[in-house]
Formats: sequence, C-alpha cells, structure tokens
Amino acid sequence: MPVVDAKERLIGIVSEGDLVRRVETQTDRAPPWWLAALGDPDERATDYIKSHGHLDKDVMTEAVVTVEEDTSVAEIANLLEARRIKRVPVLRQSNVLGIVSRANLLHGLASADPTSPPSDDDRELRAAVLNRLRNEAGVGLASLNVTVADRVVHLWGTALSEAQKDEIRVATESIPGVSAVEDHLSVLPSLYRQWLANKR
Repeated sequence: MPVVDAKERLIGIVSEGDLVRRVETQTDRAPPWWLAALGDPDERATDYIKSHGHLDKDVMTEAVVTVEEDTSVAEIANLLEARRIKRVPVLRQSNVLGIVSRANLLHGLASADPTSPPSDDDRELRAAVLNRLRNEAGVGLASLNVTVADRVVHLWGTALSEAQKDEIRVATESIPGVSAVEDHLSVLPSLYRQWLANKR
C-alpha cells in the first residue's frame, strides 16, 4: 500500500514484509539481552516502533523503489529481480498512478504471442491493429481511424472512456513490429456516454 502526503506525493510504502513482525500476532521478536546491550540502540528503537506502531509512518518503508509510467516491462522485470522486491509503484511527477507486481508481469507474459513475427510493412501492421482492436479487445471501429507510417501507428477518433483509450493504446503498442504509438484519441463527454447508454 503506497503512503502519500497531503499533495498525493509518494513518501513511503507498507508491504507484507513491513507487517511480518507485529505484537498483535505475537510474531515480534525481542532480541536476547546480551544482543540488546551490544546492539545499536537506534536500530533497536526502529524495530520496536515497526512492531508496535499504529500509524503508517511508523511501519512504512521510506526508501521506495519506483518507476515512471513509460518504463518498459523488461526494465521493471529486471528491477524487481535485481532489488528482490515483489512490486513497484508507478509514478508521474511524484504522484502514484498504480503498482506493477510480479503477478502483473506474469499475466502479460502469459498473454503474449511469441509465435507472431514482427512485421515492417505498414499495411500489414495497420491490418494487425484493426484485427486486434476488433477481435481481441472488442473495440468498435466506427469512431476510430488508424494510420501507420514507418511502423509508427497513429490513432485517431473517439474513445468511449479514458479506460478504453488506454486499452486501445495498449492493444496497439504490443503488436510485433510497431515501433511507437501516437495517441490522438479524444474521449466522449460523460453526459454523451450516458445518453448512448440510455438509448441502448
């Protein structure tokens, strides 16, 4: 769970590891008296606060490993492995957009199609984009236009929501051979979406 300040900037994170040793579950461990006498008093105090504190600031980890929203999946996978962590917050200018976990990466790998060779033909790429949007993502194409130039896909038209706008982008940029996606889509106003829903 990310911890943010009043301006929604990330200041820490509370993970399962931060809650392993807790007095409520009788999993806290008092060090032997001789180790407590020889050990660092600050470290001992920190351990006590972490196992007995009742506020986020008492138990959270402050040195948080983060990524930006445009960090590639491969970079995130390498980061999780190198730092031996299970999840990483995704930031946009210090504000938390979401969290990517190992499970998210596994889901992405499981849905990938390694048998599809990348194409460098713009017409083939456009056909692949339209096919994926229609048949895999289930996006209606009546309000969309897709153009491809030098393997760069340009998305034009209108999406029903911000979520669908992101869905269209994600479905497009994961097609083998697509080098970049330029998103020019606009989103229908909420009142118009409600009107459409009522017509149905």
